[in-house]
Amino acid sequence: MSKDVSVSIGGHVATVVFDRPPQNFFDNALINAIADAFEELDKNPACRALVLASEGKVFCAGADLAGRPATGTASEAAGATKHLYKEALRLFRTKKPIVAAIQGAAVGGGLGLAMVADFRIACAETRFCANFTRLGFHPGFGLTTTLPRAVGPQQAALMFYTGHRVPGEEAVRIGLADHFVPQAEVRQAAQALAAEIAQSAPLAVVSTRETLRRGLADQIEASTERELFEQEWLRRTADFKEGVAAMNSRRAPDFAGR
Repeated sequence: MSKDVSVSIGGHVATVVFDRPPQNFFDNALINAIADAFEELDKNPACRALVLASEGKVFCAGADLAGRPATGTASEAAGATKHLYKEALRLFRTKKPIVAAIQGAAVGGGLGLAMVADFRIACAETRFCANFTRLGFHPGFGLTTTLPRAVGPQQAALMFYTGHRVPGEEAVRIGLADHFVPQAEVRQAAQALAAEIAQSAPLAVVSTRETLRRGLADQIEASTERELFEQEWLRRTADFKEGVAAMNSRRAPDFAGR
């Protein structure tokens, strides 16, 4: 296991916890470590369902843009150093049900990571945000497939175009989350749901999940190709530079359309 990822198993439920304080930004190494854990748990008959959780007040604030070499580039995606969104496909190809405990903000790529799960537990402090266009950027992490699949194309477009922050109660209402509990109970509620799933016949659950998600990973792979293409040219625009500068300065961006 990575020093940033821990795994525990109890009652047929595995809990995978990542910890990158204070914002839980991810890079290739963290995505690979989570994928390694998921793949090992797929092989473990003692595990029938997984919980994905993080430490701290933020679930995940997205990719580590400051550590760009550790995330790869689109041109590297076919080489030895794959872009992190390519690495993330491993998460979508695992077999057992996943419940995500979203105790705080899931922003940008952090929202993409939350959408890997079959179910999400939210609270009043939860914020789901696809803030890409607010940065002058294109959505990634397969979100152009996973978000419309969860909330419908209209709500997904609204989130993508505006960068609107969706709080926990609203997330449950639109289908972005499944249960709403107090923040202190988020992980416990995720484990309880996973335990309920684990009471069902494990082969039948995996089989049913395979049918429900058949072709999803392939769709996400195709979406990722498109997302990376769009991100690559947008990364070179003045608007992207302005979006990142505005975010770092905590001010409203002044986009020029170039």
